[in-house]
Amino acid sequence: MQIIGLVIAAVLLYFPYVWCKFRHEDEKLYGLKWFLTPSSKRDLIFALVFTLAPLTFISIYWPPEWGRGGIHNPELLQALDMAGGGVAAAFIEETFFRGWLQTILARHLKIWLAIFLTALIFSLSHLILITGWLRVATFFPGLIMGILRHRGKSVLPGIIYHAICNIWAVWFAPIV
Repeated sequence: MQIIGLVIAAVLLYFPYVWCKFRHEDEKLYGLKWFLTPSSKRDLIFALVFTLAPLTFISIYWPPEWGRGGIHNPELLQALDMAGGGVAAAFIEETFFRGWLQTILARHLKIWLAIFLTALIFSLSHLILITGWLRVATFFPGLIMGILRHRGKSVLPGIIYHAICNIWAVWFAPIV
């Protein structure tokens, strides 16, 4: 099963670059040349503060009947493993979903519909390995990452946001 996961991760990460090479398109059109502008840095900080601050409060006071909540204290190696996986997932998922898919959809649809559909597909992809209604809540950060990609013209702001959120989730997410 781990080999299958690695193959899927490699396809999601490298497919957009191969697509650009095969079609002789500039990777920058897909946001795949990573950079941060002063405005994308401000957008990123704004998104982090106004999502993670309230979510931290909510997580600490999460009702037990909804599932586990509060601050979690994983073992050091487990925390490093989970955080590392979360950072790797940020690179892989942002490259594919916001870099390739959102760009393709935006060519045929209005940008806000492309961001919405990309976030929806992104959230549904989180149900593949682990099911649960909270897994679909990844739709909302998906919207934020789509907006960061659109406004910043690069997947890098979304990668940073996604990675920080995944690291945050090691200690505060109410789901495993």
